[in-house]
Amino acid sequence: MNKSERLNDMIRYLSGKNSFRLRDLMERYSISRSSALRDVRALEELGLPIFTRTGRGGSYGILPNHLLTPILFTVDEMYALYVAMRTLDSYQTTPFHLDVVRLREKFEECAPLHRTSLQRIADILRLDVTKHANESACLRDILQFAVKEQPCVIYYQKKELRRYTVQFFEIRAAYGQWYGTAHDFEMGQARVFRCDRITAVEECMDVAGMPFSSFARSSEELYRRADALSFVVEITAKGRDFFYKEHYPSMRLVEENGRYYIHGFYNVGEEEFIADYFIHYGAEVQTVESMALREVIRTRLRTLTMHYKEMA
Repeated sequence: MNKSERLNDMIRYLSGKNSFRLRDLMERYSISRSSALRDVRALEELGLPIFTRTGRGGSYGILPNHLLTPILFTVDEMYALYVAMRTLDSYQTTPFHLDVVRLREKFEECAPLHRTSLQRIADILRLDVTKHANESACLRDILQFAVKEQPCVIYYQKKELRRYTVQFFEIRAAYGQWYGTAHDFEMGQARVFRCDRITAVEECMDVAGMPFSSFARSSEELYRRADALSFVVEITAKGRDFFYKEHYPSMRLVEENGRYYIHGFYNVGEEEFIADYFIHYGAEVQTVESMALREVIRTRLRTLTMHYKEMA
C-alpha cells in the first residue's frame, strides 16, 4: 500500500472516531513511529481536524464538528466513478433531486487536468441502458419510506387506479425502468411495482413497519403464493445467454451434464407474462416439463397468431 492509498484508508478508518493513538496507526499499517507522525501531519493538511492530547503514547483527538474530509482517489478510481455516474444519463428520473448534466459538469470541474480523458473514456466505454420517456415522479418518496422502514399508501395506475398499503424494501433499475419491491399488507406477500405507474405516495399510520431484516428471505419465500405453479424448461447454450440478459427472481439456471435448465414458478394471473418471456427464446427452448406452462405458451401463441392474421 503506497502512501496515498494509506492516507485514504486512514481517513476511512478514523471516520466516526473522536480519538486515536499513534500506536494504533503503527500497528494497523505496519509502519514506523516516524512514518506515523508524517502521516498525521499529512492528514491535518488534508483537512482532518486533529489536535494533540497531553500525556504519553502519542494520543490525538479529532474535533467532532467535521462533516466531510477529502478522500483521495487514484486516476483509475476517478475514471470508474465518472463512467458509473454517466449511466444516470439514461434515466428520466433518479431517486435524488439533482441535475445529472450539472453533476457531470461538477465532476469534470474537480479534475480539470483529466477532463478530456474523462469525456473520451465515457464516449468509448459505454454501459448502455434502455432509454425510456417514463417518469417516476414518486421515486424519491419511495426511497425515503424504504430507508425509514415505514409503511405507506400508494396509488397505482395500470388498467385502473388502485390503492395499496405497502412497505418498500428494494428499488432496482432494469432496462431503463425503475421497479419497487414492497410487502403488500393486504396480501401478506411481496410484490413488484413499476415506479412510473405510482401516481402518489402517502404516509400510513394504520400499520406498524417491519424491520428490514425480515425481508432477507429467498425469492420463493418472498414471491411464491399458495396457488403458484412450478416449471422446468430446458434451453440451449444460446438460450443460457438469453437467461443471463433477462430473468426474474422466481427463476434460477441449473446446469447438469452440459445441459441447461430454468427452474422456476409463476403465480396465477402471471400466465401471459411467463408465456411472453419464453416465447422470446424461440427455438432455444428444448423441452417444457410443465404441461400447464406448455398450454399457456400455446394459448399465447394462438392469440398472437390471430392478432397478426386480423392485421392482414
